[in-house]
Amino acid sequence: MPFVNNEVENQPSYWLDKTQFQQIVAATPLISLDLIVRNQQGRVLLGRRLNRPAQGFWFVPGGRVRKEERLDAAFLRLTREELGFVTSRDCARFLGPYEHFYADNFSGEGFSTHYVVLGYEVAWQGQCNALPVSQHDQYCWFEVNELLQNPSVHQHTKDYFLERM
Repeated sequence: MPFVNNEVENQPSYWLDKTQFQQIVAATPLISLDLIVRNQQGRVLLGRRLNRPAQGFWFVPGGRVRKEERLDAAFLRLTREELGFVTSRDCARFLGPYEHFYADNFSGEGFSTHYVVLGYEVAWQGQCNALPVSQHDQYCWFEVNELLQNPSVHQHTKDYFLERM
């Protein structure tokens, strides 16, 4: 398995080739961090996803935790990669664990995806023109009541704003 250094805290993280990753996604849950980003007006930043699962839906930024990557390092990496600025987990509000189930997967082949997601609310600190376009082709600020009513916003994103049982 190739070894890659994590630039944020020099923590090792591992990349998998497509076949290895397909086997893992087909057999196990993945761990990810979702970033519920709010601006000063309380609006929530969503991006329209380019990739499966949830392709074409408006979704919060976030991403997977890599093997051998500590949660703090993953948070720093993901805020940099997904938002264009770096902030730490202790500057965010932990919303709790969530489960995301998808009928499809990143490869489009015949198996589902299961994520165990740790949700964090983050205050916006960036520049809108600096938002990355590798995972999302558009970004938009949504009022919470607007995103809850919009059929193009994925249900897993809406779940961050619904009362939890």
